[in-house]
Amino acid sequence: MQDKQDKRRTFQEAQQSYQQVFDVYSSIEKSAPNYGTELKHVKQEVNEAYQQIQSALVTASEHQKEQLKKFEQDIQAIVNEVNSEDY
Repeated sequence: MQDKQDKRRTFQEAQQSYQQVFDVYSSIEKSAPNYGTELKHVKQEVNEAYQQIQSALVTASEHQKEQLKKFEQDIQAIVNEVNSEDY
């Protein structure tokens, strides 16, 4: 029973980290004077989310693994978008 709860908890932590990346990223204003600081915050959230996802993948069910892989792809899309901007 504990194992199932641990799996659920690690998945939920990854899901929360994933959501946080989107929340922080969507709140950035590219024209704001503190854009660079906000961008660093996004990068920090991305790194934490990747770590949470990798941790959750170890014990995830097949359905959870599919979700986690989708989270990774979505986060990678943000990283690609940020890296392609000329700021």
